[in-house]
Amino acid sequence: MTGRRAFLQQSASVFGLVGLSLVACNTAPTGNPSQPHTATPMKLLSTAFDPSGLIPAKHTCDGQDISPPLSWDEPPAGAQSLALICDDPDAPRGTFVHWVLYDLPALAHQLPEGVPKQPKLPTGGIQGKNDFGNVGYGGPCPPSGTHRYVFKLYALDKQLGLQPGATKAQLLKAIEGHIMATAELIGRYARKR
Repeated sequence: MTGRRAFLQQSASVFGLVGLSLVACNTAPTGNPSQPHTATPMKLLSTAFDPSGLIPAKHTCDGQDISPPLSWDEPPAGAQSLALICDDPDAPRGTFVHWVLYDLPALAHQLPEGVPKQPKLPTGGIQGKNDFGNVGYGGPCPPSGTHRYVFKLYALDKQLGLQPGATKAQLLKAIEGHIMATAELIGRYARKR
């Protein structure tokens, strides 16, 4: 009888742990309400190149070095501003930043080709500093090979209020806990020598 009682107690404690594990697994995730797990991803497109396609030379250091046209769908309800980063993760010395843009109006759905390289945009939005050391867009200019250029759009639940000329690192710190949705577009470029 003692052996049976010990077996039952041991079984009860094992099943109790399994039950606790199941409860823990079924618990709804807690997280920052400004970054909901169910946010619908946004779509970011360009009429200048297809996703993962080649970026035309006019948008690079081999051409006019002007920003490509970009468009996106409706941000989530409650979005207060948009931010955009373009960088090159294939740069030889680590990710190279080509464009930092923030406090775009949430009602905006596009950026035209050739956004002026000035700190404050006439239609709203503030530009940060790229890794060339300039404000605004600096096009692809890879030293060798084909590089990827990642355009990432963020829908935010607030205006950031950063001064013009902020860096990518400063922008990423400012948007922590305020991202409602994101969209990404990748283009590629290799210089002809």
